[in-house]
Amino acid sequence: MEPKPNRARISPPPVRPAASYRSTAPRQTAADPPARHKPKPKPSTRRPASRAPRSVLGWLGHFLGSALGVPLQLLMLGLLGGGVFVHVALPELPDVQSLRSVQLQAPLQVFSADGALISEFGVERRQPVAIGEIPPLVIQAFLATEDSRFFEHGGVDTIGMGRALMSYLATGEKAQGASTITMQVTRNFFLTPEKTFRRKLMEVLLTLHVEQTLTKDEILELYLNQIFFGHRAYGISAAASLYYDKSLNELTVAEAAMLAGIPKAPSINNPVTNPARALERRNYILGRMRELGYIDAEQYERAIAAPDTGRLHRRQSELDAGYVAEMARAEIARFYGEAAVSQGYRVITTIESWLQNAAQDALRTALRQYDQRHGYRGPEATLKLAGLSDLELDDYLAGVTRIPDLQPGLVTRVKAGVAEVYLGQGQRIDLTSSQMSWARNQRDLANWRGSRRKSADVVLPGDLIRLKRTEDGGLELSQIPRVAGALVSIAPRDGAVRALVGGYSFNETKFNRAVDMRRQPGSSFKPFIYAAALNQGWTPASLLRDQAVKLDTKERWNPQNFDHKEMGPIRLRKALALSRNLATINLLQSVGLDEAQDYIRRFGFGDDAMPRGLSMALGSGALSPVKLAEGYAVFANGGYRVIPYFIQRIEDVNGRVLFDASPLQACADCWYRFGETAATTQGIQSDGLAERVIDPRTAYQMTSLLREVIDAGTGTRAKALNRTDVVGKTGTTNDVRDSWFAGYQANFVTIAWMGHDDFGKLGRGEEGGKAALGMWVDFMAAALKDQPVATLDPPPGLVEVRIDPSRGVETTSKGGILEMVQEEYRDMLLGPQPVRVASPETGARRQENTATVKRSTPRVMDDLF
Repeated sequence: MEPKPNRARISPPPVRPAASYRSTAPRQTAADPPARHKPKPKPSTRRPASRAPRSVLGWLGHFLGSALGVPLQLLMLGLLGGGVFVHVALPELPDVQSLRSVQLQAPLQVFSADGALISEFGVERRQPVAIGEIPPLVIQAFLATEDSRFFEHGGVDTIGMGRALMSYLATGEKAQGASTITMQVTRNFFLTPEKTFRRKLMEVLLTLHVEQTLTKDEILELYLNQIFFGHRAYGISAAASLYYDKSLNELTVAEAAMLAGIPKAPSINNPVTNPARALERRNYILGRMRELGYIDAEQYERAIAAPDTGRLHRRQSELDAGYVAEMARAEIARFYGEAAVSQGYRVITTIESWLQNAAQDALRTALRQYDQRHGYRGPEATLKLAGLSDLELDDYLAGVTRIPDLQPGLVTRVKAGVAEVYLGQGQRIDLTSSQMSWARNQRDLANWRGSRRKSADVVLPGDLIRLKRTEDGGLELSQIPRVAGALVSIAPRDGAVRALVGGYSFNETKFNRAVDMRRQPGSSFKPFIYAAALNQGWTPASLLRDQAVKLDTKERWNPQNFDHKEMGPIRLRKALALSRNLATINLLQSVGLDEAQDYIRRFGFGDDAMPRGLSMALGSGALSPVKLAEGYAVFANGGYRVIPYFIQRIEDVNGRVLFDASPLQACADCWYRFGETAATTQGIQSDGLAERVIDPRTAYQMTSLLREVIDAGTGTRAKALNRTDVVGKTGTTNDVRDSWFAGYQANFVTIAWMGHDDFGKLGRGEEGGKAALGMWVDFMAAALKDQPVATLDPPPGLVEVRIDPSRGVETTSKGGILEMVQEEYRDMLLGPQPVRVASPETGARRQENTATVKRSTPRVMDDLF
């Protein structure tokens, strides 16, 4: 408990009234005659009584009553008022001890795993430094201009105040300040900027208290880290970086003096806003440093002659990952409180720059290509150009939302098929008909493009348009895509998010579709149904019924295949590759809803992703791209469940590690192999090992089945990668409202999605095998460039069987195909509920062969219903 302040009352000494001192002379009354007629009194023989001597208090009272005592009266009244103020104000004073633990605001910084700055959050840019890290020369520059007697006075410099007062009386101008560095610290941390007598008295009291509580070095450290230098820079270290891109130890005498001159008027004394005034201020401070002996004559002359090189050196964002940056900010606020966002934390994410750039490029390219396939929507806005100057056009363009890769421009003239476009700052270009050739009219609700426009009708004067840079360096007409997209890629070994894009541009919309969106996954959910079947004894050779499903009469649902046809008995492998809806629903009926849901929960899915009913087989639930990636990672790493994460480490402003991720991991060397090194699957022991939730044999079989999707199914566009180690599954929802591709390789589990935020139709031909798969292929092409092909060896417990492709039974015929099955099911290839065909010569075989060679169905058959 702090000691109570001295509350002794202050009052003036008692003063005896002047009326108590009586005269012995007789009083004249009205009855007495005038003095000139009064007889002269006789001399008295009596001696007058002597006057009592005055006491000290008496003399004081007599003095106060005289004219000369007025100043003293005012002084005593001032002391009395001051005493009363102190008595009342002391209990209200803030705790100065809090300055020892003050937390200076500094921006939250978010970095990629390889050190690229993604974003900064916070109004104040600051780099706090200890007093021992600030060179004496820098300190002396500030003392010379702000408080040269700092180490001599006790917080309130009476000499400086007197000098300032005399200067004011002599000139009538406030040319010199009387505020010390301690007073500035007190004002900045505890008081408001209001100019009142009460606040000034509070400032003096607090200043004296601060001087008694803190050392001079502690006060100076607070001051140099707190003061504002303009352009959002706070503190001397941040100012040195901002204006000179230097550390404090690298500053010259001239640069130190320049920085010392800024805080008096940060908005106009800095070398960027007003170079002439800043230089004048710098030279004045150099003169003061010379007078005080901080620098010698030679240093002074050299510094005065030095030109100033101050300019803004802001560290710009080095990686476009706005959605990841906002995720990091939200996590810091959630775990440490909103105040932590301005406490200088550093968040190092798992994002890798080169992969993030590849993901961003793949998504933006896919969305722009979709937009061009569906026609030109017209200008973003129209401006009346009459009478507008270039400066006014510049102001207009400055207010247009910045979208990466899409530069805004104003069409100012159209003549002979050539449009003149103003880009701002006096720059104009010509846009030819060939650079607008893709811009056809939109035709229907699905945004299909119609007839080609005449070049003179594509754009008109006053149109606000977007331009995209072409590979040859030119510009062509473009537009902000209306369709949305998301792409996320995680490491299957531990769940680290290696790239994440939640939309075309974070500047356009803050909604993060990769994490916060919930959409139906369509057929990309089917692999989990098939994995549940394999766990029950079905094999890739088992036959399924691709025919109408017998449903409860209460269900108002009539599921069909995408092509509205039935293929009859079809192998499980082929049913997944061709994304046959009816075959999958029949399989789920055989497995059982409860049993399937219990098994699928192992992948991390909740009830939202698995609605109660057979429609679950077609992906009628709702989940995010990140959640889908979590599920596919189990297949990719051999059966382990890893949890996606994106924050690797969190440090405070002093570099102390507050959090260091240590995720549970899948076995590092027991699944895929590169080169001749064999992988193992048994005897894994590790405290950091994730839980293995499915049999590795099931994971192997599913990888094989998903490869068939690319080799001979709905994902054949992925063959463009020319790699045998990539697998995946397409997904398309009802009326083609969502387009998905979910796939993986040894080092990447990548999910791509495209759709409209308002659930509008994408249009015919934009199924998962085209719209989303194009985005996926572009990203994986960059991610796998120059990477060796991974090989997956069968784990123990699988045996190779030659089967008859039409009947699903073992055969010795040369026409048979090889299939890996679990050894306990070798004699039960058709699964728990066999579907049989009569013989190789029946119509069933002919039907399957016909469906394989001459089927008239579309390539993509993975519609939700």
